[in-house]
Amino acid sequence: MEPTLPEASTLALFFVTALALIAVPGPNMLFILSQGVVQGRRAAFAAALGVELGTLVHVLGTVVGLSALIAASALAFDLLKYAGVAYLLYLAVRALRAPADEGLPPGDAAAGGTALRLLRRGALVNILNPKVALFFLALLPQYVAPERGSVLTQSLVLGLVFFLVALGLDLCYALASSGVARWLARHERFRRSQKYVTGGTYLALAGAALFAGRPASRA
Repeated sequence: MEPTLPEASTLALFFVTALALIAVPGPNMLFILSQGVVQGRRAAFAAALGVELGTLVHVLGTVVGLSALIAASALAFDLLKYAGVAYLLYLAVRALRAPADEGLPPGDAAAGGTALRLLRRGALVNILNPKVALFFLALLPQYVAPERGSVLTQSLVLGLVFFLVALGLDLCYALASSGVARWLARHERFRRSQKYVTGGTYLALAGAALFAGRPASRA
């Protein structure tokens, strides 16, 4: 049987590449940290898990060719892009219109189904970002060697490596955010401005999605 897994050297190089790319501050980190600062550690963990569930969807989409379709079709790309922007703007408006004292104290944010909502929200924020799909479309093929066997299996393994690295870093961000939350929770001014932190985060994410450009077409 032909080998189907990437070579060890390829996996090691991909791991380093993934670590470097994920460590760069971006929208996912901002989303996770803001949830931890506003609602506590468990909320940040839920947000991190949701974001990385979205990563798995993009990996699977790349493997089965969905991302290639999005990259090739301006209509598909724009529909997904603007659906994501609309959803983020909706979240921003809802957060900004909420009462200033609405929300659970840090450490209790996962009660009453909040963790499930944050997990779903994190997944949707990531899934509805076409830039992530295009990122995987550009990255994974660089580390796949068709001569080694199944491209499908190699792509899945690389995608799983990326997922595990991203999840580990995101959980570290979530853990760090709780310490910030405990300090800020003692300040009344911050408690009154929580909704602006959350709303501003969603607006920033919407802006990042709105200006995500399509790759230049090949001649």
